[in-house]
Amino acid sequence: MDLTTPDDVVRAAAGADDVAALDAVVPQCRACPRLVAWRELVGIEKRAAFRDETYWARPVPGFGDPEASVLVVGLAPAAHGANRTGRMFTGDRSGDFLFAAMHRTGFASQATSTAADDGLTLTDIRVTAPVRCAPPANAPTPQERRTCGPYLGRELTLIGPRVVVVLGGFGWQALLTTLAEQGCAVPRPRPAFGHGAELVLTGPGGAELVLLGCFHVSQQNTFTGRLTPDMLDAVLLRARAIAGV
Repeated sequence: MDLTTPDDVVRAAAGADDVAALDAVVPQCRACPRLVAWRELVGIEKRAAFRDETYWARPVPGFGDPEASVLVVGLAPAAHGANRTGRMFTGDRSGDFLFAAMHRTGFASQATSTAADDGLTLTDIRVTAPVRCAPPANAPTPQERRTCGPYLGRELTLIGPRVVVVLGGFGWQALLTTLAEQGCAVPRPRPAFGHGAELVLTGPGGAELVLLGCFHVSQQNTFTGRLTPDMLDAVLLRARAIAGV
């Protein structure tokens, strides 16, 4: 499949009839030249600790329960995490922090996520991102977010989650933009991101959708104590309660 322009992305996302089909389409995308060049360069140069590994070096699909009631939306794959392993939030310390919390709160079968074939399964929850390629300096451009937006929009439509846990301010704004692009009524001015913030909207399918804000699981937040395990657990348990799972 030739996915080299934003129009190609729109058609490919819309043509995915289920989550498995969408997950198969995403890794084929080459619509953002800067991101393509960066993710592939990282896969060649590698980090010393992973020099003997073969990097995924492609866009990363979402991971988890295809009928999830709770969706976790981050920012983008990490250069030496998901860009290496091919699974969202896998192979880096941010992922370690997140999946340990999912295990404690009953969503994950194990507390670690080290590789795509490590046996981890998720129940009632799925992790994804508004941008599917690792961006330089963890900073995708607005145009790159817009180009990638149809994948997240289609994912929301196919899954129909009741709750979205949004990690960080970029993910919050990107998700609100994607929902607006899907025809959802997003308040103006847009509600500000904050840890513990709750926003009730009407989702793409017409059902109620609750957004929960949570500080991102980046090392900058977890190492400094801005985000603690108890804080993350509380957000996930709140999501579980709202979703009724």
